[in-house]
Amino acid sequence: MAKKEMRRPIESGCPDGFQYMHPAMVKNFGQWKWHDHPRPGVLRHVAESGDAIWTVRAGTQRILDVFTLRKLCDIGDEFADGHVRFTIRSNIEYMVDGEEKVNPLIAALESAGFVVGGTANSVAMIAHTQGWLHCDIPGTDASGVVKSMMDELIDEFRNCNMPNRVHITTSCCQINCGGQGDIAINVQHTKPPKINHDLVANVCERPSVVARCPVAAIRPAQVNGKPTLEVDEKKCICCGACYPPCPPMQINDPEHTKLAIWVGGNHSNARSKPSFQKLVASGIPNNPPRWPEATAIVKNILNTYKDDARDWERINDWIDRIGWSRFFELTGLAFTKYHIDHWRGSRKSLNSSTHIRF
Repeated sequence: MAKKEMRRPIESGCPDGFQYMHPAMVKNFGQWKWHDHPRPGVLRHVAESGDAIWTVRAGTQRILDVFTLRKLCDIGDEFADGHVRFTIRSNIEYMVDGEEKVNPLIAALESAGFVVGGTANSVAMIAHTQGWLHCDIPGTDASGVVKSMMDELIDEFRNCNMPNRVHITTSCCQINCGGQGDIAINVQHTKPPKINHDLVANVCERPSVVARCPVAAIRPAQVNGKPTLEVDEKKCICCGACYPPCPPMQINDPEHTKLAIWVGGNHSNARSKPSFQKLVASGIPNNPPRWPEATAIVKNILNTYKDDARDWERINDWIDRIGWSRFFELTGLAFTKYHIDHWRGSRKSLNSSTHIRF
């Protein structure tokens, strides 16, 4: 028998984006002459040919159920020629080729409960990590924090009142996810894990758990004649990395799992170099379902930034100009020993290199 032709390999990677683009965008690709911002949530791009595309942006909750997706797609089919895309911050954008289509599209979105905005110098929709829905390690529900904060900040999304764009991120643990943002809300565990020694031998692959610890604080042990694990609390940095491979090493705690707020992170280099965020508030109660303490601090930082920053200064540019001392003075946040960056953990290993000496 003749051998059947081998199946051709399936190429992986990003799909061809042109197949999903609006025909006017494909026609004028790379030939856009100018663009403007007619109103919050709406962008207009005009090509050399005279063709124009209006983009209408609406906020979504990121973790979308199928019914909401169908509603968004139905609006796109009826009012936007069937062309949509999602931004990296989980907003949905509709593209139309006529100005007369913009207002009916906005009316349809708002009547369905979606908020149009998030462009130019506004507070963008908050990016968040998976939370309890998909992840095995979270110390809180990041999507719940986002919902609570966006309820308070929705007017800043709907309008353009900030000195410049503001990106806010949340992270529900300290080691897997965590975004660089103008303001970031991250979980911090403050106590080592509590170990249920009766379950470790039945549930955990102990060598994997030992290897998972980034600071070598976990080692095998025997308790009541059973193989288990123990934690050197002097080394433990309370990161929670041991919990996913070994759930009996429970680190989530209603009292000792807190939130921390960092500011000044920026990926772009439009006006200044990229910058890392810095801790400005720690030990904030992880207080569901509305997280009022964390929300109040974020609103305070945003209001101070709005009042004091110059036009087009991002938060990191504003802090670079006024200095950290002035930042804490204006916001009224307490400055503690935990805000001083003096970690020297890799000094010994770096000094062992032939390339680095200090």
